[in-house]
Amino acid sequence: MTTASAGGGPTVRRIMLGSQLRRLREDKGVSREDAGYHIRGSESKISRLELGRVSFKERDVEDLLTLYGVTEEAERAPFMALVREANQQGWWQSFSEVLPNWFQPYIGLEESASLIRTYELQFIPGLLQTEEYARAIITQGNRGVPKEIIETRVNVRMNRQKVLSRENAPRLWVVIDEAALRRPIGGVKTMKAQIEHLIDLMSTPSLTLQVMPFDFGGHAAEGGAFSILRFPEPDIPDVVYIEVLGGANYLDKREEVDRYMEAMDRLAVDSTTPARTADVLKKIAGQL
Repeated sequence: MTTASAGGGPTVRRIMLGSQLRRLREDKGVSREDAGYHIRGSESKISRLELGRVSFKERDVEDLLTLYGVTEEAERAPFMALVREANQQGWWQSFSEVLPNWFQPYIGLEESASLIRTYELQFIPGLLQTEEYARAIITQGNRGVPKEIIETRVNVRMNRQKVLSRENAPRLWVVIDEAALRRPIGGVKTMKAQIEHLIDLMSTPSLTLQVMPFDFGGHAAEGGAFSILRFPEPDIPDVVYIEVLGGANYLDKREEVDRYMEAMDRLAVDSTTPARTADVLKKIAGQL
């Protein structure tokens, strides 16, 4: 088996390496428990490695490759090169002290995605927020946290938005529930500026923006907000990101992803057309 060249950032490289190690293990009929024992770890450690959720130690990968019968240096070299690439730090990791551990992998996925589809119920998605709106949300959710930490988190959110202006920007397809547009986060002035910002962004070629209106009633995503990320590398599965209170879930099993993809497709059909969205935003801004 040969390794494919990984584009994107270290998070995608970890996912790719983990996926390749999983296939090697399954081809040899080795259980996760036995693989974990072989590297002085556990079944759960192998699971985290294969999902790309943690960094890789060169010794662990070398031992796993030996266990899986990859012993020729020419075969091992691409894997070890991928280990070194996967362990490179992303820009956000220098802010690890102020970012939740469960959120940091998402920034890496976001940086590497070719398509991001998002449904948001409560807030404007982070990639589309103004600085004042972001500050209001972050302050509200972190009462009692020192101001300098709040400002650092705001800066991280603003830095994340640079992904949309780079040369190979991902396509961003967003459905925002009308509730998020009418909830005056930060006060009327901040909210109106946020909606006007969305109107300005409508001209961005890589952005598709829709609104799920109140008058539609029940819809396909009543369970809450989620994002689906797709990557340019065929070896990398789509990932569904679901944020919960105090944590997040990352789903990549085909049947789970398909369920959310069906919901997202239904939302896109039932929400305002992109051409109609600007009129809806202007109407809401005028009512604030």
